[in-house]
Amino acid sequence: MTVATVTTTVVALDMALDSFDDQYRGCRHAMTQLLPALEHSEFQKNPQLARLWVEAAVRWQRRGPPVTPLSPAQAIALMTYTTKDVSKEFNAAVRVAGRSRREYRHNFHLKALHFLLTDALATLRDARGPRCHHVFRGVRGLRFQARPGDTVRFGRFTSTSLRKEIAQQFGTDTVFQVRTCQGVDIREFSSSPGEEEVLIPPFETFRITGVSHEGDRAQIQLRSTGTFSKYSCEWLRRDITGTTWGTGTPTVGTGTAMRGHRGQ
Repeated sequence: MTVATVTTTVVALDMALDSFDDQYRGCRHAMTQLLPALEHSEFQKNPQLARLWVEAAVRWQRRGPPVTPLSPAQAIALMTYTTKDVSKEFNAAVRVAGRSRREYRHNFHLKALHFLLTDALATLRDARGPRCHHVFRGVRGLRFQARPGDTVRFGRFTSTSLRKEIAQQFGTDTVFQVRTCQGVDIREFSSSPGEEEVLIPPFETFRITGVSHEGDRAQIQLRSTGTFSKYSCEWLRRDITGTTWGTGTPTVGTGTAMRGHRGQ
């Protein structure tokens, strides 16, 4: 629930259950096989995204061939996402694409980017080994209804910084202090490496461990508790009419707006 006030918007910090949160467990290879057709279709629907993708690809090539476990498509997806014009629109769509299977299939035209970002973060986590990060996120123009002890998700790809002073450049109305164990340091793939960005996926769950206020400003402490997803390999499943939307073996699922930092 969102409530507007004179100067700020009040947002409930909750599980963000309307978000599209697929982790693609067990179907990453099958999804990769479908990418060319999916990208072609979505780039036709979104010429601006297609243009920004090409620009990101050029920037990636100019950096030279780094030693990385990522495929070129995964790396370019991260560079495209970290373009401000992309992250804001993309995350607005991710936050509501999980309202229903129909919403995801028919109205969410960023499926390829969602998969590539999720797959890139998983690939980097696998290559680097398990690790947690203490990060910060600054938010402007929003206050949050947050109760210590609650379990919550961001429900979007959430940009944070390893440095508090950088996070506060994006806003100080609410500052999150987050211990994330699913978020990944992506600075070497970012369009703005100086931001020292750690990107948190939509499906990571957190416990609210503290909330403090100073005037109109707030600090919220979050600690990772695991993951939760309503959706699992959704693009590869059959809809109720029997139409096949992808190929591969379907698996069963395991199962808010946050303006600030990137995507404000």
